[in-house]
Amino acid sequence: MAVRSEIDPQNIPAHVAVIMDGNGRWAKQKGGLRIFGHQSAITAVRETVEAAAEMGVRYLTLYAFSTENWSRPAHEVMALMQLLVHTIRQETPTLLKNSIRLEAIGQTESLPASCQRELAEAKELTKDGNRMTLVLALSYSGRWDLTQAAQRMAADVALGKLRAEDIKESTIAAYLTTAGMPDPELLIRTSGEQRISNFLLWQLAYTELYITDLLWPDFRRTHFEEAVKAYQRRERRFGKTSEQLTVS
Repeated sequence: MAVRSEIDPQNIPAHVAVIMDGNGRWAKQKGGLRIFGHQSAITAVRETVEAAAEMGVRYLTLYAFSTENWSRPAHEVMALMQLLVHTIRQETPTLLKNSIRLEAIGQTESLPASCQRELAEAKELTKDGNRMTLVLALSYSGRWDLTQAAQRMAADVALGKLRAEDIKESTIAAYLTTAGMPDPELLIRTSGEQRISNFLLWQLAYTELYITDLLWPDFRRTHFEEAVKAYQRRERRFGKTSEQLTVS
């Protein structure tokens, strides 16, 4: 496992995104219900947030609940929503203590009223946090994000606020729910699945992918450090050659 001393503090990704996968499989291996896996994953979230903040990551985005997750059994969705409320309430004091700002992206209006209240309160309480921004992707999908951006741009074109011929990549980025954030430089996915599952489709265009077979409830700060260490071994060329990077 990586140790902090092996990580270059000058090459820390500004934005790390995480697909937290494997809770259900972990619970099944333990002989428990799927919600047991979700409950057991709180430690993984806590250690990942702490490690990222201590390392100097500026944005950490966690894929907490996708649009597709609504199709899961109703009892599991309800249990997840109750767990979400409890976790936000429980962890807000720690976020405050560590100057971590909480944000959310996705169709949060579709969440139960209790979840919306807890989320709004936590965002308000932590709004002055300047050490790191923790972003929860809730009822989120990358295709939805692009669709709502296109709809808003079309509305502004119709109102004369935007000209169609002036739309550039930066324009699209400004209409996404992640506007103002740097694109993720590193994506971590647990459980060994090799796909991005409709997550930050536009934003992940040049993101380095790190996939581990570890199931999310077993993920700890040392695993996060290992992912960052692996990221630092990559050569990020953005279409250029290695020789061009050396010259520049």
